[in-house]
Amino acid sequence: MDAVAVRPGPPLSGAIKISGATKNSGLKQLAAALLAPGVTVVRNLPPVADLEVMIAVLRAVGAEVEWAGPEELHIDTSARLIPEAPYDLVSRMRASINVLGPLLARCGEARVALPGGDNIGSRKLDMHFRGLHAMGAELEVSHGFVEARCNKLKGALIVLDFPSVGATENLVTAAVLAKGETVIENAAREPEIRDLTAFLNRMGAHILGSGTSTIRIEGVEGLVPCETEIMGDRIEAGTFLMACGIAGGEIELEGVRLEHLEMVVMKLGEMGMRVSPTPDGIWASAPERLTAVDIATLPYPGFATDFMPMAIAMLAVSEGTAIVTENVFDNRFSFVDELVRMGADVRTEGRYAVVRGVSRLSGAPVRALDVRAGAALALAGLKAEGSTVVHEWHHVERAYPDFVGALATLGADIHRV
Repeated sequence: MDAVAVRPGPPLSGAIKISGATKNSGLKQLAAALLAPGVTVVRNLPPVADLEVMIAVLRAVGAEVEWAGPEELHIDTSARLIPEAPYDLVSRMRASINVLGPLLARCGEARVALPGGDNIGSRKLDMHFRGLHAMGAELEVSHGFVEARCNKLKGALIVLDFPSVGATENLVTAAVLAKGETVIENAAREPEIRDLTAFLNRMGAHILGSGTSTIRIEGVEGLVPCETEIMGDRIEAGTFLMACGIAGGEIELEGVRLEHLEMVVMKLGEMGMRVSPTPDGIWASAPERLTAVDIATLPYPGFATDFMPMAIAMLAVSEGTAIVTENVFDNRFSFVDELVRMGADVRTEGRYAVVRGVSRLSGAPVRALDVRAGAALALAGLKAEGSTVVHEWHHVERAYPDFVGALATLGADIHRV
């Protein structure tokens, strides 16, 4: 079943546990497990569609991957790796490019198909390539594949044009086995970067400055496998906070840290919500209708671009007019046409969207164009007269293990159709 129906209901109420951040953190650590021969154990890893693709990629390059529990995965990289990630897998998910750095560092060569993923704008790999080239790799893009090789990577000073999460991850995982020190300036600062570098340090890497714009990596001769537990998914947590903002009510989210959501929480506070930390997560309360505020997406610690579609859905039913500026991707407003089908008053021009709030939307059949767009349309259905049916729901399942079940637990009228 590839569609979900949502109807308006009472204000949300109750508590849910936030899933592990499989998509934005877990997949990257699975790729990094290729660096250390032996068995790595990864926990708090709920199955999502993208995880199935990464497991297939790891098996294709020679790793043995087995489930040892509902959310525990064992990755055995003892055997000699095959440094080639095939097109039919990598083209399905952008995070597959994260095997490039580890394969090059461990094997001295890598052949990785150019990645696919959500159609939310151009996300070129130039910074990945320039950084690896600075470390001594020879790279060529030929017939849809990135071909890289080196005798031994060497430490280098790398200055990123933009604090790219993907480039930072790939370069850090390559640098941990390079000879000498690598310094990455203008590095991404996301909590998922800190989660990855903490994992690498437990494997024996020497990384300092993670979470700041300057990361220093002193290369080591080898790494050893270890056990790790993935952080809570801050994007999932932010999604359900905005669900509360749309439907009203009082909820608790367990297993996530408020400090990872400071900008979102600040904006929600300006709109009229109350949000506070709890010993194990976040408490939030929202009135029947929020007040609109302007939002601009920026790299962390700014307002994450992943939150923008849900934020527009929330602003669409808020009091007043807001301007949303998308500073990260150039095609992220493509879902707005679907929201307009539901009666939203949203006009876009380039990187800007003007959202005029209405008191109520109108349920309609709509289509999920990507992960976050699908989630946003489902949230909009919480305040739309009649039934909203979101088709192509498989996009949402790439990142959310049980979106429907979690919202239903909070009292939402949502089910598969």
